[in-house]
Amino acid sequence: MNIIKKENGDALEIALQGRLDTMTAPQLEQELKSCLGGVKELTLDLEGLEYISSAGLRVLLSAQKQMNRQGSMKLVHVNEIVKEIFEVTGFLDILTIE
Repeated sequence: MNIIKKENGDALEIALQGRLDTMTAPQLEQELKSCLGGVKELTLDLEGLEYISSAGLRVLLSAQKQMNRQGSMKLVHVNEIVKEIFEVTGFLDILTIE
């Protein structure tokens, strides 16, 4: 999985490419832990995300909880495959998807 970050003041955009699964979720979790301090607006661009597992969902939920305390988080460019996973798991009600 590739993680591409773009910082703009207190806003951070992270684009994910590939698969967010048991093998790659720890990489994203570590990246988020190291860069969310001081971030008020987090945008995750999922256009290049091919698959997300329960491990990936856990990382997104953790990021959402942190951003609820310090600002906002939204997901953009969510493809149909990933959106269906969010729908089945109930994450459509938890996450802000544009």
